[in-house]
Amino acid sequence: MNKDKYAVWGNPIAQSKSPKIHQLFAQQTAQQMDYVAMLGDEANFELQLRTFFAEGAKGCNITAPFKMRAYALADEYSERALTAEACNTLKRLDDGRLYADNTDGAGLVSDLARLGWLKPQQSMLILGAGGATKGVLLPLLQAQQNIVIANRTLATAQELADKFAQYGQITAVQLSDIPVQKFDVVINATSLGLQGKTVDISPEILQKATAVYDMQYAKDADTPFVTWAKSLGATQVSDGFGMLVGQAAHSFELWRGVMPDVQPILTSAVI
Repeated sequence: MNKDKYAVWGNPIAQSKSPKIHQLFAQQTAQQMDYVAMLGDEANFELQLRTFFAEGAKGCNITAPFKMRAYALADEYSERALTAEACNTLKRLDDGRLYADNTDGAGLVSDLARLGWLKPQQSMLILGAGGATKGVLLPLLQAQQNIVIANRTLATAQELADKFAQYGQITAVQLSDIPVQKFDVVINATSLGLQGKTVDISPEILQKATAVYDMQYAKDADTPFVTWAKSLGATQVSDGFGMLVGQAAHSFELWRGVMPDVQPILTSAVI
């Protein structure tokens, strides 16, 4: 029997945990599907993706650096993909057209809820105003979070705040001007951890925070941001592995019509 074909596209991609996660989801929900990692070529990505779907694939995930390029290839969009102006999930519709979604924010919201860190009208500080932040703002505002975006360049953060103001309470500040107050959740959405760095903010921000979350994750170790938060005495701290599994679960549900249970994956020794 031919199994439905899915993949994750990125460059680099060998480090991706998505194939293992979706394999476990498929086993858990008795779905017949194959899911592999595909190395996207910077010069020929659009052709690769079109060929992938022309050969019968049902859907795929998209990771760096192709989220905006994949978005441009789609025919229909979810609201959260439209506001993010990028997608991490494509689904081939029955008529062959491509539907784009962005499940990153849903994955973050569901992970914050799992941790018990999601309550309506709480104060949330997001560090960074890049694509990672843009991809999660709509679901966070729909979850009634009062958001402050802090960025090195104020204009970039302000642009996002202006764009998303119609969806809820959101303001922008410069990293150096973050009010020293007690935030319910502080989220690192910068990619500085990839260079072994942490974002330049007052340590007091993390010391006062109720919970601290890093959207990045590291295998077998804490991220630099998590390490820093713990060194400052923060006790409720998490990296983004649960967000990774959460966004995968929402993609899986879009493709297969069933929402898998993330808990066994989060505690699995084989991921």
